[in-house]
Amino acid sequence: MKLLFDANLSPALVAALRTEYPGSAHVRDVSLRSAPDAQIWEYAKTHDFVIASKDTDFRERSFVEGFPPKVIWLDVGNASTAQIVLLLQSEHQRVEAFAGATEASLLILSIGASAV
Repeated sequence: MKLLFDANLSPALVAALRTEYPGSAHVRDVSLRSAPDAQIWEYAKTHDFVIASKDTDFRERSFVEGFPPKVIWLDVGNASTAQIVLLLQSEHQRVEAFAGATEASLLILSIGASAV
């Protein structure tokens, strides 16, 4: 299962999570850094990515359009890249289960108990 990290996340996540999420990419790496959300959505759908974002736009789009692609919304505020790496590492099994779920389009991961 591979993640497509939105522009609001560090490109360093790709290398830091290479073991857990092989084949992942940052929007910058696929020439979508400034692309509209609709274009990122279609790219993820076409290339079998799960979108990872801190932005609520993709979360809301998943409510309206369903999946594919699936969306992981990172409810992490101003967390550091290191904290996000630890979160995605510690939640790896949950992310894998989500990716394989046939009826789930959105997974919310949070640092602390602030998920909505």
